[in-house]
Amino acid sequence: MLKAAILLLLLAILISLFSALFFMVKDQGHGRRMMYALYVRVGLAALTVSLIAWGFYSGHLQPHVTW
Repeated sequence: MLKAAILLLLLAILISLFSALFFMVKDQGHGRRMMYALYVRVGLAALTVSLIAWGFYSGHLQPHVTW
């Protein structure tokens, strides 16, 4: 369940990033919609990082590295 939530947040980050690109092209740098979309992306990224940290802290996520 936690991995699905992280995956959905990463997908939402990509959607927000491409919507900011769309607003940048459409508004030609004169609107504030691009800035708001990037604010949403930063908030989603912070939420994703905190969810990953909580997953490692609680034991729901385990590292599988060989080194």
